[in-house]
Amino acid sequence: MATLEIKNLHVTVETDQGTKEILKGVDLTIKSGEIHAVMGPNGSGKSTLAYSIAGHPKYTVTKGEILLDGENVLDLSVDERARAGLFLAMQYPVEIPGVSVSNFLRTAKTAITGEAPALRTWIKDVRDAMSGLKIDSTFSERNVNEGFSGGEKKRHEILQLELLKPRFAILDETDSGLDVDALKIVSEGVNRAHQANDLGVLMITHYTRILKYIKPDFVHVFVDGKVAEQGGAELADQLEAEGYDRYVKA
Repeated sequence: MATLEIKNLHVTVETDQGTKEILKGVDLTIKSGEIHAVMGPNGSGKSTLAYSIAGHPKYTVTKGEILLDGENVLDLSVDERARAGLFLAMQYPVEIPGVSVSNFLRTAKTAITGEAPALRTWIKDVRDAMSGLKIDSTFSERNVNEGFSGGEKKRHEILQLELLKPRFAILDETDSGLDVDALKIVSEGVNRAHQANDLGVLMITHYTRILKYIKPDFVHVFVDGKVAEQGGAELADQLEAEGYDRYVKA
């Protein structure tokens, strides 16, 4: 069983007003097969946590550790973290002009595993994953995220998740901008990856609607860069009914 452990994490970012501390001592542990939902008001540090785990250079870790099976990933580059089994689905995936989806996916798989996948098997795996996500076959020849709708970008993120088979997935507001049908399809893809690979999931979201399809084992409430409360799936229902006012006032 793999473990991703975040211990007393403090993170700063440079702004026009100077250095600002965003995360102020976050503790969170995720084990293989567990689904954790992180919820909270805007500006509470949810996305900062996601990008800090992945190694985005904009964010500076000033204190604490991020341990993957005991190894501090803060000592690893972004690509080394990916090879170690960490995956980030971004809220706003970037466009890569001139690179087709098919080339991107095979190159990413080769980089993760250290060798190119057997072509016949790989083609079948890609087709099966695209079929499960209801992605048209012509999608693979388009340039990565170029001209994609919001829903297409999110499906492409989950297509990567299913094919690359990481140990832990951080999903940064994967539900944003999705209509009901797309939300269900994307959620089913996450559930398939979770079940097939004993995937650990850290899911960042504002709303409970995605939690109707992806059932969390644990819910963490983020307020002002810290975990203000945590509990089971019932906590998400409480947040839906009551909002975050009591945490913000406190």
